[in-house]
Amino acid sequence: MTKWNRGAAARAICLAALAGACWPQALAAQDAARTEAAAEAAPSPWRDPPEMRAFIDSLMAKMTLKEKIGQLTQLTSSWESTGPTMRDSYMQDIAAGNVGSIFNAFTAKYTRELQQIAVEKTRLGIPLLFGYDVIHGHRTIFPISLGEAASWDLKAIEHAARISAVEASAEGIHWTFAPMVDIARDPRWGRISEGSGEDVYLGSLIAKARVRGYQGDDLKRTDTVLATAKHYAAYGAAQAGRDYHTVDMSERVLRDTYLPPFKAALDAGAATFMTAFNELDGVPATGSKYLLTDVLRGEWGFKGFVVTDYTAINEMVPHGYARDEAHAGELSINAGVDMDMQGAVFMTHLEKSVKEGRVSPARVDAAVRAILEMKYRLGLFEDPYRYSDEAREKREIYKPAHLEAARDMARKSMVLLKNEGDVLPLAASARRIALIGPLGDSKEDMIGSWAAAGDRKTRPVTILEGLKARAKGATVTYAKGAAYELGSTDSSGFAAAMAAARDADVIVAAMGEKWDMTGEAASRTSLDLPGTQQALLEQLKTLGKPIVLVLMSGRPNAIGWAAENVDAILHAWYPGTMGGHAVADVLFGDYNPSGKLPVTFPRNVGQVPIHYDMKNTGRPYTPEKQGQKYLSRYLNTPNSPLYPFGYGLSYTSFAYSPVTLDRATIRPGQALTASVTVSNTGKRAGEEVVQLYVHDLVGSVTRPVRELKGFRKISLKPGERRKVSFTLSDRDLAFHRADMSYGAEPGAFKLFIGGSSDATASADFTLTE
Repeated sequence: MTKWNRGAAARAICLAALAGACWPQALAAQDAARTEAAAEAAPSPWRDPPEMRAFIDSLMAKMTLKEKIGQLTQLTSSWESTGPTMRDSYMQDIAAGNVGSIFNAFTAKYTRELQQIAVEKTRLGIPLLFGYDVIHGHRTIFPISLGEAASWDLKAIEHAARISAVEASAEGIHWTFAPMVDIARDPRWGRISEGSGEDVYLGSLIAKARVRGYQGDDLKRTDTVLATAKHYAAYGAAQAGRDYHTVDMSERVLRDTYLPPFKAALDAGAATFMTAFNELDGVPATGSKYLLTDVLRGEWGFKGFVVTDYTAINEMVPHGYARDEAHAGELSINAGVDMDMQGAVFMTHLEKSVKEGRVSPARVDAAVRAILEMKYRLGLFEDPYRYSDEAREKREIYKPAHLEAARDMARKSMVLLKNEGDVLPLAASARRIALIGPLGDSKEDMIGSWAAAGDRKTRPVTILEGLKARAKGATVTYAKGAAYELGSTDSSGFAAAMAAARDADVIVAAMGEKWDMTGEAASRTSLDLPGTQQALLEQLKTLGKPIVLVLMSGRPNAIGWAAENVDAILHAWYPGTMGGHAVADVLFGDYNPSGKLPVTFPRNVGQVPIHYDMKNTGRPYTPEKQGQKYLSRYLNTPNSPLYPFGYGLSYTSFAYSPVTLDRATIRPGQALTASVTVSNTGKRAGEEVVQLYVHDLVGSVTRPVRELKGFRKISLKPGERRKVSFTLSDRDLAFHRADMSYGAEPGAFKLFIGGSSDATASADFTLTE
């Protein structure tokens, strides 16, 4: 099938369909009109919204109820060693018009083959929508999402999403199930790796950046994909950090903490939302009319469509919320779900539910219209094959510019947690380097979980490869040494590791978690280094050599021993396809680390949940009260985290002046400017993330001890100083008050500016009536 043409040919085809012809018949007219279409360069007539409405109205008027339900059904493809496959029954469902979307199907050739079935074999020839989990890259894999968030670089994060969209769309994908915008404050939860961390403000800005990156500014461009804000809502608060578990919270916490990133994604134009697996206030999110209709469509005015997560409708039965799957389907569509992912509940039961009056035809029509509109906006009715271009696929996948962007993003994401004695960057005198640990030469681990179509076997650059490529003239010796599998007691590699380390000038220990220990269904009750890594690290310490721990994981880990005993710690997350080169760039000082933690690191799992914006109690503990018993504290561990939110070191040092305000009092509608001068007091150029926090001292409901309200990432040369200013208004001080109205309250505030959430430079101001 040749690519559909635009101009007069497209008009002729679409008008034929409007007159009642089916899409296969319209396709037959294509060849006759091709010459005319090529000569006429006029834009498509379907860009105007009234034309879209007329087209969809006409198409829906011809659709049977069963065909409409087909548009609400998404089924999956799968992959084997020989390539993509589809169950025979699913192929029959496509040909019968019972499927509106396919996920996990990609490559230009395969998506074209499936699209041909939908366009040529069905009565109306409605194109399929192809979706896929493009989370932190498609073929070229960037650092995991939590790692990208550690860059605090919104432009770089947006650019990574843009490249992901370019590669995914070149392989026939129209739609990504990203970004995940769940606020996550429990590192036991494996999916903390997939989001942007614990903070509402930072998470909301990153949500917007990723939506813009995926969708661009024109969905008709073939290098864009629809974005999905997920998981709606509050999935990151699963009890005990256990995936799919119950969520229970007040409406105030929901609205002040967990909903804002979703609203931010919507404001940035997110085309779709995905329901969460969890229940909220006793109702599974997939059946929540409050979330899907009252808030999402009623309050926020969402115009896109809602898809469930994988079999989430079916799961309302074991939740104990639905009697059976038919009942679950009725509950979900009446609540506001538009598309059923993989559960086949709508396909199996919805027609009967409509005919028996338990679901209205109008509700089905609204869901169908929302899905068809997105297909229209992508240009699929003009050309169903516009994303299935094998020539473009060859041009775009693994482009050198994409690989370089992934390397740069990986560098930006890394957080220097410790650097005692300036062990880093590695000195030229380090002629013998011992790389020790199970993550030192593991290609599959470099790209982490949710790595989409990323190649785990050949493409990723390991740390060993990166060090060898960079350390010209030095000897790099590698020994795996320890096991990182959960529960492993294997110490058989210790002797070889100790021998390699004994002859080295410096030890680089590449340790952490195996890639599949984070992500979906990867919750842990321990945050320690798994396997025998800690034991090996303790033995390495006995050699008296400088030790640099390169930590790779998708969550905060409890690394208290390392924080006390090794010389330097660099958190590299899972750095992606070019990760090994990026690690070497940072270790050797070719790049000065600038990352800051997007999530708090606890001292041990017993402190969880712990996050920077917690609240005081009536008996708050402070160091001045040491020795007093009846305070909110632990007997055996300080209240403070191991590393706070916003923390991260550099190879240079920064000094902050006292904070100045241009006014100490503001009224509603006014703003103040808070300023600080930041100086590079070291000997290297470096970047610093200057962070602004506010504490509302007294409220009609208690307020967090600090809240991030602004940040700037600046670059300073040695000795350079720069004044950094922030504007703060009453809108930045708003929250859901005691009566659940939204806004700021008059009173006293304290403002902090510094390099982490522990910033000490402060100033006071007042908001008046």
